[in-house]
Amino acid sequence: MTATSRLVLLGSTGSIGTQALEVVSRLGREAPRVVALAAGGGRPELLAAQAVRTAAEILALSTTEPGAEARMRAALAQAAERLGRPHAVTTILTGPDAAAQAVEAAALGAGDTVLNGITGSVGLGPTLAALGSGARLALANKESLVVGGSLVREAMVRPGQVVPVDSEHSAIAQALASGCHEKGMTSPVVTGRSQVRRLVLTASGGPFRGRAREELSGVSAAQALAHPTWAMGPVVTVNSSTLINKGLELIEAHLLFDVPPGDIDVVVHPQSIIHSMVEFIDGATIAQASPPDMRLPIALGLTWPDRPDLSGLVEPNDWRSPVAWDFEPLDDRAFPAVGLARSAVAESATHPAVLNAANEQAVAAFLAGGLEWLDIVEIDSRVLSEHEGLAAPGLEEILAVEQWARARADELIGTSTGAAS
Repeated sequence: MTATSRLVLLGSTGSIGTQALEVVSRLGREAPRVVALAAGGGRPELLAAQAVRTAAEILALSTTEPGAEARMRAALAQAAERLGRPHAVTTILTGPDAAAQAVEAAALGAGDTVLNGITGSVGLGPTLAALGSGARLALANKESLVVGGSLVREAMVRPGQVVPVDSEHSAIAQALASGCHEKGMTSPVVTGRSQVRRLVLTASGGPFRGRAREELSGVSAAQALAHPTWAMGPVVTVNSSTLINKGLELIEAHLLFDVPPGDIDVVVHPQSIIHSMVEFIDGATIAQASPPDMRLPIALGLTWPDRPDLSGLVEPNDWRSPVAWDFEPLDDRAFPAVGLARSAVAESATHPAVLNAANEQAVAAFLAGGLEWLDIVEIDSRVLSEHEGLAAPGLEEILAVEQWARARADELIGTSTGAAS
């Protein structure tokens, strides 16, 4: 990364976005220049402070609420006065396509980066816009790849354009770069690696690890949100509790690394120190180990293939003290979501989109108190079972499939016998 490179940060007020700005501030003269920030619009004061501190010129808010731009301009004026410096914002975009429009307005090139930290399938449009710009895409929005996998792959204009930021896929990319010589280390995503036998995704097991299915009836949102090792947003944290996040990551790994779904395993590792592994054809396994801190894969996503100095920001593992790591098989009966995702990606190109859309509706209903935790994956499964699938969908077809899946999930949620009162 050169000192003149530019960065568009999507989802800047969320968990990934705020940590990314910490990393940018730590990179010093090697940091990219932040030119655009995008967020949902629910935290205008935080977004305004970010804009003042980074001197971003473009802001994007996905909200459709009337007066959003005026409120944002007022927040900018207040933040500039509070922080004692002017803001550089010249453009404020609003609406559901604002993030993608911000990418286009930034007029990026191959030396620039878009970090997509948006949560949910709404990240697909910005992902496609980022790839079309020619910029490097640091991808933390797994849903856009899950939903539009073929479109995302087709939109890449050069090898290595996508750098995965999910800790598991960043770990796999690092292990592949260390263990394979056939195509070098410059690209984090190289397809068709003949030396790989299987990928191993690690899972913390979430807050309900070790519980039998019968012990999961009636768990609350507060319990599902109490993740033992990671600090994440509510949707991702609930997905971690059901392990649907690991199912989506399996689909993502298949699409990123061209490894068949049947050759991608999931193992429970409660310490969250080994972030994933690659097993090679000679029987060797290379694992990537680091503290459970998303700032590491975020930083590598911004600087790949170079490693930035994060001394003082992230504490490395302490190898001078006794330590033990556990690895356990996944309990498919208690947590059927991974198997559901594996079957979905094998079924058709649109089944993963259906799975993700149904799950987003079910998780929202659970967090709102309208659905039992056990019914989340049950709703996902029922919607999937009704979908016939499309072989080579275009964007409009994917969006239509998503819309159907959301509507069908909502119907099932409304009639669920397990719905919370």
